[in-house]
Amino acid sequence: MSSAAELVESAKKLAAFQAVDEHLLPSHRFVGIGSGSTVVYVVEAIVAKGPSFYGAMSFIPTGSQSKGLIRAAGLTLANLDERPLVDGRLVQLDVCFDGADEVDDDLNLIKGGGACLFQEKLVAVAAKKFVAVADYRKQSSRLCTKWKTIPIEVLPLAAPDVLVRLQAMGSPTPAIRTGLPSKAGECVTDNGMWIIDAPFPPLLLPKDLAGEAEGAGKDGVWEINRLARELLSIPGIVEIGLFHGFNGAEAVSLGKEGQAQKPVAAYFGTAEGTVDVQRAK
Repeated sequence: MSSAAELVESAKKLAAFQAVDEHLLPSHRFVGIGSGSTVVYVVEAIVAKGPSFYGAMSFIPTGSQSKGLIRAAGLTLANLDERPLVDGRLVQLDVCFDGADEVDDDLNLIKGGGACLFQEKLVAVAAKKFVAVADYRKQSSRLCTKWKTIPIEVLPLAAPDVLVRLQAMGSPTPAIRTGLPSKAGECVTDNGMWIIDAPFPPLLLPKDLAGEAEGAGKDGVWEINRLARELLSIPGIVEIGLFHGFNGAEAVSLGKEGQAQKPVAAYFGTAEGTVDVQRAK
């Protein structure tokens, strides 16, 4: 009988292979590779297709971990700012694959458990479409239900003031993430910033706003888009681990290419050996 840990790893692998099969085309040239344990299987799925499939592709990492994965797999590595210009504009990535700490009913995400949220968001918004890959533990009807905190990347100098502001917004115990057990002191990101983990009650979706449910912070209860705007208005916050708003397909119709944070689909490997695909509605 498989252990619980083995079931989780098997679920991640199933989700990664199906996501790559359905969203990576031989015509693609620029591919974003995210961070986290599930992305290991995304890279494995790409390599399994063989050099004749991926040989002309360049792979864009979201941090030091994914950069190492790309190099170790023998894939062509390129930095986000090294994409070619076409008509004076950087080309968009064809697709980005990344994990998630929690995914809600509307495909909003919490990311940042691995402290790579800023670069993960930069790569996600640079892609024509973003595909999330995870296991069954990451599905939730509302964010901050299973994953209780929102990771927030902050300038170290501003961290004490940001903590005070977060408490005033209804986050009861925001805390600077430590680097323990491997490192004493604060968790330092690839960008030289710190991470604050801020707990909030489950985040409302726009469809939840009715009657007395305002989602504007009363008793710490927020609608996701309102909370994101409020957090990003605080001086010292560099980026937040809420991926929200609209996806790459919607961005085209909105005239907002290069601003899409949400995935077009999320793939969840299950303990039963299947893959549950949650697609944008």
